[in-house]
Formats: sequence, C-alpha cells, structure tokens
Amino acid sequence: MNAATKLTGFALGLAAVFGAAYGVGQVTGPAAPVVADGHDAGGGPHGTAAPGHDTTGHDTPESGGHLPGGLLVSDRGYTLVPVAAAPEGEFAFRITGPDGAPVTRYDVTHDKQMHLIVARRDLAGFQHVHPELDTDGTWRVASPLSSPGVWRAFADFTPTGGEPLTLGVDLTVPGELTERPLPAPASSTTVDGYTVDLHGTPQPGSSTTLTLTVSRDGVPVTDLEPYLGAYGHLVALRQGDLAYLHVHPEGVPGDGRTAPGPQVSFGAEFPSAGAYRLYLDFRHGGVVRTAEFTVHVGDPGSIPIPHGAADEHGAPGHEHN
Repeated sequence: MNAATKLTGFALGLAAVFGAAYGVGQVTGPAAPVVADGHDAGGGPHGTAAPGHDTTGHDTPESGGHLPGGLLVSDRGYTLVPVAAAPEGEFAFRITGPDGAPVTRYDVTHDKQMHLIVARRDLAGFQHVHPELDTDGTWRVASPLSSPGVWRAFADFTPTGGEPLTLGVDLTVPGELTERPLPAPASSTTVDGYTVDLHGTPQPGSSTTLTLTVSRDGVPVTDLEPYLGAYGHLVALRQGDLAYLHVHPEGVPGDGRTAPGPQVSFGAEFPSAGAYRLYLDFRHGGVVRTAEFTVHVGDPGSIPIPHGAADEHGAPGHEHN
C-alpha cells in the first residue's frame, strides 16, 4: 500500500536521504550542497553509505573499478551548487570548478551542453530537461520538480578541457507525499498509444546490448526522428542510491547503417545486482515521449526479461512538454 508522508522545509532544500528503497530526509539548511571531503552524503540503508561509497568520504570501487555517476555532489574538483534564491517556479544551479569559480565553458555532448535529469527517490517523476546558461555560469530552467518528495537532480556535462561528469544532489519539495512502489519488471510498456518492447538480459559487471522496439497500433515505427543525436536516449537509475548509468546508443542518424526504427539499441554496463529503472526518450511526430521499465539485474529471485512478452506492462510513460 502507498504511504502518505508530510514533507516540510525549503521548496528546494537539500536533503540527507537514508533508506535503501526510499527515504525522507531533514532539510539541513539553505539550498547549498552538503559536502564531506568533496563527496555527497550517501543514500544507503539506515544511514549507511551508498554502495561504492564509504563513510570516510573515499571512493570504493564497484565492478569495473570505478564509481557510477551521480553519487557525488563534488568530483574531480567540480561541484554542483543549487541556487537558493532562484525565482519561484525556476530551478537554477551552477557548476563550480577546481578554482572555486563558476564554470562558463562546456562542450556539446548529445547535442547539448547540459543535460539535467531529475527523479524522485522512489524513481517516479522522471524528467530530462536542458537548462539555459547565463553569462555568469548559472544554469536556469523551469522547475522539473513536479510533486512533493525528495528528488535527485543529476547534472550531466563535460567542462571544456575536462572529462565527462555526472554530479548529483538531493532536493526536497515540501507537501503531502504518496510514495509509489517500484513497478514490477516488465518487457513491454505503453506511452501515448505507443508500445515499446525491451529485449536483453543484463548481468552485473558485464556489457549488455539492450534493444527497444517501438510500435504504434501494432505497426512498427520506422520513421523515428533524431533526438539528442540518436534515435533514442536511455537513462538507467539504480534503486536505493540512484546511481546514474551512462548508456550509449549504437549508431547515429545519417551514418548510412542505422535505421530510424523500429529498433533502437544501446550498450549498457550495470555495475551491481539490484533493481534498476530505465527511461527511454524517443521522438516521433515532433513529440518526445518517455517509456519506462523496471529490470532486475543479477538477483536470483528476479524476473528475467523475456523477448516480446506483451502481457507485462510497466507504468505508463509520459510526453515531454
């Protein structure tokens, strides 16, 4: 059953979140990152550190020898800093560099200089938006935080002259919260009349090809439109700490070999066993829609992802406005 919780505090207050599946934290002060030795407070069960992150503030490797993205608010000298005094209805933040000053130069990656991903700690409310950069290094966008709860915001970017980074920070939206249980694993989902089928069985610590097939009213969609330099954009978040996985599309539009549907394939490496939520953004008819899936990786009791099982459906997706 869903549980209702009352959240109070600053609308974009930073939260320290505990609980493996979901937790509601206390607002710890103004909307500025809480950093310990350059690292974010973890999100593991009962106040313990998240997987791959110990309580001393030092990284501990997962499979593959590196920490997944989005677990740290500060990494390699760069820090994600929410702006406390942003106008109502707006979310603003800066990325400060190793010199402490706001970064003002970014490389274009997947057609954008900045990708802002948000999801509530129960993995509901996913949004993928693209803020605009002010000359002073402030990024601004209409707030994508659509309901009360504790949210994780991910800034995915490449500073000019630096390496690609994904930084994450927790934010609280006050109000009455109804927690949503994670939907069961499924190989098919629907969004706005489109059916998307997922093929592939990911294993922890190894590369997996995930293929998503898009159809509408039973007819394969063969004229997907490019979105962010590909025919689809896939984000994966791990339940609990919300580790952010970089998932790369195979092929690009116009390369002479990548068809515009109905199949879109991605290479993904899941760093550990557990439940993950997948979010596929695709564009058709000039509208970007998001199809969502739950997958279990490596758990003995998990449900394998069958090929083309049309009788299982994840939670409905959504359109981007």
